[in-house]
Amino acid sequence: QAQLIESGGGLVQAGGSLGLSCAASRITFSTSAMGWFRLAPGQEREFVARITSGAATTYYADSVKGRFTISRDNAKNMVYLQMNNLKPEDTGVYYCAADRNFQYVARRTLPSAYQSWGQGTQVTVSS
Repeated sequence: QAQLIESGGGLVQAGGSLGLSCAASRITFSTSAMGWFRLAPGQEREFVARITSGAATTYYADSVKGRFTISRDNAKNMVYLQMNNLKPEDTGVYYCAADRNFQYVARRTLPSAYQSWGQGTQVTVSS
């Protein structure tokens, strides 16, 4: 059973920055594409960013492009999400997810495309 554990969430003022981390275990991390999603109250789970297995390609939701950066370290089985210039609408629970089926494909934004999920970490951006 794959295990993904997110960390780094918290409370930040608008315009601030946060860095999220996701530690993966019990999966073949180096051959899995990784994604970040978020869930805001009353909304559906929303795609945020994705990185292919070898980190060659990244893909972002339009709402975060230019502000968020996804990266990974295959030697440490870690994936990261650096979030800058945060806005109140970025508030939500952030989840990392693993896709072992299409490791080289950048644009896979549906939650159903991912087989393993973490428990989430709360990000709150105050105005």
